[in-house]
Amino acid sequence: MITIQPKKGSLLIAEPAIIGDVSFNRSIVLLAEHSHEGSVGFILNKPLDYNINDLVPEVEANFRVYNGGPVEQDNLYFIHRIPDLIPDSVEISLGIYWGGDFSKVAELISTNSIKEDEIRFFLGYSGWAAQQLDDELKSNSWVVTENIYKNEIIGKDYESFWKEKMLEFGDEYSIWSNAPENPNYN
Repeated sequence: MITIQPKKGSLLIAEPAIIGDVSFNRSIVLLAEHSHEGSVGFILNKPLDYNINDLVPEVEANFRVYNGGPVEQDNLYFIHRIPDLIPDSVEISLGIYWGGDFSKVAELISTNSIKEDEIRFFLGYSGWAAQQLDDELKSNSWVVTENIYKNEIIGKDYESFWKEKMLEFGDEYSIWSNAPENPNYN
């Protein structure tokens, strides 16, 4: 398997070796920012037991909210693929956008103008200081891959995502695809 250098829009796939890490066990992170100053990303496959209406009562929708990472978990973030509808969005890459005017998002949801597979909400984010992610890559905590799903990743099923990546990697990774998340259950 060939790994690439991280950049905006890359995916970080948690190595099976970081089992036990509460925040990142079996995580797939979309890098929203990566520079010499640090990195920011959102965990794509860790849903919470909340929907957007639980957190923002005036937004009457059942759009699922995900654990974006361990940093600032009291803040709501979102990525989407509809920049023409949400002003002030910033492109991450491949037609995926970060943030924008939340009052417009609330209005669009209330008029059924946004579908759940076009936007994903997160509590918190994943952050790395300068060189921190590089150190984690050197210690084999992550595999960096291209985002082959482009902006369709926003609607990607979270339940089997990590398992699919392990099977794609093949060889020594495929055995991990069926291992229980908690090794004590083995």
